[in-house]
Amino acid sequence: MVNGPEDVQQPRERHPAFHGCYDWHSAVHTHWLLVRLLHEHAGPASTVDGEAVAAVLDDHLTPANLAAEAAVLRREPSFERPYGWAWLAMLGAACTAAAADGVPGAQAWADAVRPAADVVADLVLAWLPQAGRPVRDGTHASTAFALALLLDAARPLGRDDLAAAVRAYVEEWFVPDADAPLRWEPSGHDFLSPGLAEADLVRRVLPAGGFGAWLSAFWPGLDAAQPQTLLEPVAVPDRTDGQVGHLDGLNLSRAAALAHLADALPADDARRPVLTRSAGRHREAGFAALAETGFMSTHWLGSFALLALDAGR
Repeated sequence: MVNGPEDVQQPRERHPAFHGCYDWHSAVHTHWLLVRLLHEHAGPASTVDGEAVAAVLDDHLTPANLAAEAAVLRREPSFERPYGWAWLAMLGAACTAAAADGVPGAQAWADAVRPAADVVADLVLAWLPQAGRPVRDGTHASTAFALALLLDAARPLGRDDLAAAVRAYVEEWFVPDADAPLRWEPSGHDFLSPGLAEADLVRRVLPAGGFGAWLSAFWPGLDAAQPQTLLEPVAVPDRTDGQVGHLDGLNLSRAAALAHLADALPADDARRPVLTRSAGRHREAGFAALAETGFMSTHWLGSFALLALDAGR
């Protein structure tokens, strides 16, 4: 919102930490990607340039820059809700984990990001009690995908209150769901599967013994490998189109969710191989998009590729 001349700024002035991508949330999760790559994949035998990555993070993740970002979040409490919020919490969690493992510089990044991550947690705590029905969407508005990331971030951040609030919301609004309209997926510019995002969220909340039964009610066709439209990768007709190109991300986010769902089921569950095979096909299709050179693809797909790799491991 522009309330006066002071609100008309260049992106790097308004967002000194998170600018340079097509959108704020992509800049946030690209920093998450850099922290994760430095933490887990940099080294003498790696193609990750650890010094270059650390230099960018040192330059961007400073107390002053993050204080400016936190100020925007406080001033505009619906800005980037919930997707950007969730990625900022994930960035804080990644920095905290890297610091715990002694990654050089990571403690300074964690300390800088933490106040902004706490603002996000407080915003979520204020929002969820009045949020009402979830947004069952395949793009940034998705309630399920954001809450899953927030749950993952809450523990490293030590925000038990955040985790409890998310769990309560999931138990109220998602756990009662059954017979999801999965055959309607995908929409034309999804980068998330509404059904898989919900199932991947619920498996974080339900005990292992109860999740299989919930999944049977939610996805009754899975035993018969149906619907095929959810289990087969999506073709992307035009990667230069910023909306249609979302479908590459859909293949990657599906790969992550499918693999997680398989791991949440017992070893002898007949649905596991169906999910695992589908996850592999989606990973292969999604990774092919990483060879693209267009900014519409490269500014965000790497983060979703890492989510798919994490789940595959």
